[in-house]
Amino acid sequence: MTAPVRVVLVEDNDTFRQTLELLFDLREEIDVIASVATGDEAPAVCAGLAPDVVLMDYRMPGLNGAEATRAVLAACPTANIVCLSASVTAQEVEEVKAAGAVACVTKDQDFDRLIATVCEAADR
Repeated sequence: MTAPVRVVLVEDNDTFRQTLELLFDLREEIDVIASVATGDEAPAVCAGLAPDVVLMDYRMPGLNGAEATRAVLAACPTANIVCLSASVTAQEVEEVKAAGAVACVTKDQDFDRLIATVCEAADR
């Protein structure tokens, strides 16, 4: 069996973040190694843990998803960023991909599709 994808969650909505943690915990292919509430916290956490994938909310207090993506990749260049948003505009998708994100998904997407996107981002 392939090692699970090591994921850091960056999501300001506590309930949604905790729900994702619980759902990911039910899956063998994902290992949530940390979760934080702001993009400001993400670079230091990622530098210390070297995750395979960072699942990054777009709209957060402090750094937005594009800004946080740039900061995380500066601190941990091997991380693959997947942007996660309730609703994302075409301009926001362009911004986050220009910042280095490999994918962008919406929060209402099917959970199995989210898992697949995270695994694809980790090249598994």
